[in-house]
Amino acid sequence: MAKHSKGFSLIELLIVVAIILIIAAIAIPNLLRARIAANESSAVSSIRTMNTAEVSYQSAYPTVGFSSTLAALGPSASNGCTTPASTNACLIDWVVAQASVVGTPKSGYYFSDTPAAAVSGIIPGYTLSGAPASVNQTGVRGFCSNNDAVIRFTAVGSSQVTTTAGCAAYLALQ
Repeated sequence: MAKHSKGFSLIELLIVVAIILIIAAIAIPNLLRARIAANESSAVSSIRTMNTAEVSYQSAYPTVGFSSTLAALGPSASNGCTTPASTNACLIDWVVAQASVVGTPKSGYYFSDTPAAAVSGIIPGYTLSGAPASVNQTGVRGFCSNNDAVIRFTAVGSSQVTTTAGCAAYLALQ
């Protein structure tokens, strides 16, 4: 009588495990790069939205000028957007307004809004900045924009940009 085996041999199982590991070694880095690209795209979109909000803010509150913080562009913590004011203009959503270095990152990026020095009590400019929460994991590039509304980037975005000159040194996004 012939002996029939049931199941898989150890060699067959090892070959299957090796194939799965090879596929995982190829797929995981591609997934991480795709996530980084998506986070960077979201950061650019957020800075573009903040630029638009700054212009709207300046138009709505000409005696203030541009906003002094990201939180001033967003809704109020206590009453949302029932009564917009210069302290909570409701021009950007809560998540972006709170994505500062001490807050929770939005899509892996922290943002900052640094106002220019006030002239006669009016803020004449701003510098927006976005830096990855964890370089090489949530993003690689840093982004910034001034009141000229040109979005710029640096290849290694490890810190926030807080000056007009610092942002001007970045490359313009095409």
